[in-house]
This record gives sequence, C-alpha cells and structure tokens, in this order.
Amino acid sequence: MLSALANLSSEVRQYLLVTGNYWAFTLTDGALRMLVVLHFHQLGYNPLEIALLFLFYEFFGVITNLVGGWLGARIGLNKTMNIGLSLQVIALLMLTVPESMLTVPWVMAAQAFSGIAKDLNKMSAKSSVKQLAKAQVEGHLYKLVAILTGSKNTLKGIGFFLGGMLLSLAGFAGAVWILIGVLSLVLLLSLIKLKEDLGKAKVKPKFTEVFSTSSAVNALSAARLFLFGARDIWFVVALPVYLSSAFGWDHWAVGGFLASWIIAYGFVQAAAPWITGRRSGKHPDGMSALRWAITLTAIPALIALGLGDNSGLHPQWVLLGGLGIFGVLFAINSSLHSYLIVSYAKEDGASMDVGFYYMANASGRLIGTLLSGWLFQVYGLSACLWISALFLLMTSGLSLALPRHKTTG
Repeated sequence: MLSALANLSSEVRQYLLVTGNYWAFTLTDGALRMLVVLHFHQLGYNPLEIALLFLFYEFFGVITNLVGGWLGARIGLNKTMNIGLSLQVIALLMLTVPESMLTVPWVMAAQAFSGIAKDLNKMSAKSSVKQLAKAQVEGHLYKLVAILTGSKNTLKGIGFFLGGMLLSLAGFAGAVWILIGVLSLVLLLSLIKLKEDLGKAKVKPKFTEVFSTSSAVNALSAARLFLFGARDIWFVVALPVYLSSAFGWDHWAVGGFLASWIIAYGFVQAAAPWITGRRSGKHPDGMSALRWAITLTAIPALIALGLGDNSGLHPQWVLLGGLGIFGVLFAINSSLHSYLIVSYAKEDGASMDVGFYYMANASGRLIGTLLSGWLFQVYGLSACLWISALFLLMTSGLSLALPRHKTTG
C-alpha cells in the first residue's frame, strides 16, 4: 500500500491528505456533539437548553468563514486547516475539567472553539479541491466535491454513533481523551505532510476584499443562506423534540434515527453527480439549481398539510416519509451548491469566495437554529414547516440569478 501511495502524483496525495484530515475532524466533531447532547441530557437539561449549548458553535461559524477565507488566501490553506485541527483539540481539552466545572457558559465557550475549528477545516478542505483538482474539467471537479461533501455528512452521522458508543464504554471524560489522542495524531501527520503553499494567493488580499464582488457568488451565497435556514428551522430543535414528545421516542431512538438520516443524506450527496446527469456528460448550472430548489420547496408544505387535523393521515408516517423525501432532495440541492461555489470561485485565492459562501451557510444555520426553538415553542412544528417552505421559495427566487450554460445555434 505504501508503494502504491508513493506512485501517486503530488496533487492526488495532497487531496487524499486533505480528505483524510476532513474525515478525521468530522468523525470527532459528530462524536463530540453526541457526547455533549447525551451527557447533558443525563444531567437533566431539556432539549431547548441543550440546543443553546451549540449557539456559539453556529455564531462563530459565521465570523470564521468570513475571516477564514481571507486568512487562507494570505497564509495558505494548510495553515488554516492545521489551526482548525489545533482548535478542536483545545475544545476537547476544555471538556476534560472536573464535572463540577462543566457549566453551561464553559461548555458554550468550548463549543465556540469547536465551531471556529469546524469551519476553518471545512473551508480549507473545500477550497483545496479547487487548487488540487483539474479545475478545467468540470465533471471531474463536480465528482470530487460531491465525494468530499457527501462523505463528510456520512461520517458525521457515524460520529454520532461513535459518540454514543464511547460514552457507554469509557464515560464522558474517557471518551473525550480518546478523541484528543486520535485528533492529535492526525494533526501531527498534517503538520509534517501537508503542502506549505496550498491555496496561498499570489497577491495578498486586503481584508476589505472578504466580501465577494462576483454576482454569481453573491446570488449563490444568498440562496445557500435560505436553503440551510429552511432545513434547520425544523430539523435542529423542533424535529427531535417533536419525535420525543409527540411519538414518545426515547433519546436513543431520536439520536439513532437522526444519525441514520444524516448517513443516508451523505450517501445521496456523494451520488449527486450521477443523479443530476453525469451519465449524459453534462455538469450542472444555475438552471439545475433552480429546478431542484423548486422541487424541494413543495416538501415541507406537503408535510405540514399532512400533519393537519383534517388530513386523515397518520402523523408519524407523514413526518418520517416526508423527512426521507426531504433528505434526498435537500442532499442534491446541497451538493449542487457545493459544486457551483467551487466552480464560481476565482482561481487565485479561491478561499475568499468559498469562505464568503460558507459564511452565508453558517448564517442560515444560525437563523434556522434560533427560529427552530422559538417557532416550535410558540406555534408548533407546522409553523416551522411553513416557514421552511417560505425560505425555500426564497432560495428558488435567488437561483434565477445564477449563470446558465451558454447555448449555441
């Protein structure tokens, strides 16, 4: 195996190393989230209080993506990826304090470091693909981005299972130390092997350039904000609480179901190039994003109608079936967007455009998380679903501004 790796081109080896870093980080990030959720559930916190523990995780993701893209263009994506890995180790170390010190503010602070780490790592990985892939071969680029994006979500779901297993076998502190050990080894390998000038812009950009001047990037970023806001409005808080309160599921059933959903979602993302026309040799454009966004818009509205008192349908089957369809269509939309931003990003300093785009992504998650708790508590799940449909309608409208392929004739 080592000889086979040695025969690979430098670009392929770097891509595999970046992907390996991303995979290892994602596993630990998913495991950490489940550890925190289950441990604080055992301590008696209710779901809304647990959700608030991740508020800084999402908030600092907005700031990190905005600054991180500029930082990556100035110092190199290898350094921003390694900073992300280091910050995740620090976040884990913060959770090794005695249990009496694991207060809500302390855990929120640890999650803030974890949120910064996650978005530095993601931005670095996605931007690196632009540098390492044959960017002029769009079908190849789409395939690499889809694999990277899909595998991330699959591994995040596996991380949920890993967190639960480690909590059962080693306890909270033991599980955290195991994650620290694994991630420290990954960081050491990355420091030694990852190319030093990866993604560094030829001309160091000014901080005022963090806001994209590309109309395509701006339109896609706005569409992304509403796309992920539409998911998290009902997925982050409302859905798990509803599954527990309305259907009587225990926390293991809720966690296991959501982990399985994310794993399946990741597989669909990885397969998106084949689903959206790779066999015909075509790569997607703005029209592709518009069509899939419109298709997705109908799903939360139909679920809300199906959950109505007058529908005559079984609520559990409506919700679970609708969630399955939503997951497939959302995964395709997400994968299309992930490809388009890498395609639209400028060659020199791609991390600037990618960072701006993922800032919008993080903003959507933050807005969705806050609305999910408030809308569900005040108006219920149906209200969350209707606002989700409204957000997706906004995504569709913004997708009208995305570039189309030029036609001849």
